[in-house]
Amino acid sequence: MAGQNKIAVTGLNLFYGDFQALYDINIQIPPHHITALIGPSGCGKSTFLRTLNRMNDLYPGVRVTGQVLLDGEDIYAPGTDVVALRKRVGMVFQRPNPFPMSVYDNVAYGPRIHGIKNKRQLDEIVEMSLRGAALWEEVQDRLFKPALGLSGGQQQRLCIARLLAVEPEVLLMDEPSSALDPISTLKIEELIQVLKRDYTIVIVTHNMQQAARVSDSTAFFLCGELIEFGPTEEIFTRPVDKRTEDYITGRFG
Repeated sequence: MAGQNKIAVTGLNLFYGDFQALYDINIQIPPHHITALIGPSGCGKSTFLRTLNRMNDLYPGVRVTGQVLLDGEDIYAPGTDVVALRKRVGMVFQRPNPFPMSVYDNVAYGPRIHGIKNKRQLDEIVEMSLRGAALWEEVQDRLFKPALGLSGGQQQRLCIARLLAVEPEVLLMDEPSSALDPISTLKIEELIQVLKRDYTIVIVTHNMQQAARVSDSTAFFLCGELIEFGPTEEIFTRPVDKRTEDYITGRFG
């Protein structure tokens, strides 16, 4: 039943004008679960990720058919409050994108937009969010300095803290460590494992080892189709489809 899953996708198709980018996608994601989306460039991973909080609505000529249920409610139903949806289902992008303001103001930005003005309350949210992103110890002495002065890995964790500050339920991560060095990547992966306790996470990655390390389930996309979806250990050790095996082992192409 849909109620047992945080996200349930049924018969999802997506078109950019006359071009069909996704074909009949069916995926069910339980709460507090990490799902990795893998596949070659241009296969539909990021497009699918953006369907989960309707970020594709920002592109002209996009049309979606099928259902995407969040806690049993169709996010594509008429009258859906897309702003409220994106508060519940937030996104972290491939490259860190902190605002050109202080560390504190980056994290407080969302709560302020949603009407929180009390300084003590904002202070608590900022600290809690930075702790949640495993960044507090590194930035507590520079909260009012420019966020753009942080390292790339710190900036990405700041973007995660900015997301946590508005209390989402689902975190969408589009290759969140692809622009980072190995040490920063490890910190992001460790953070993802901790965040799983409180959030449902869907992550796009080109890094097979990362998918194997952090995810509970893996979905392999190819040419806009979902080729295989299941427990990560099974996908990586006993894939059903030979195309999945070829991609994971590097023989694809």
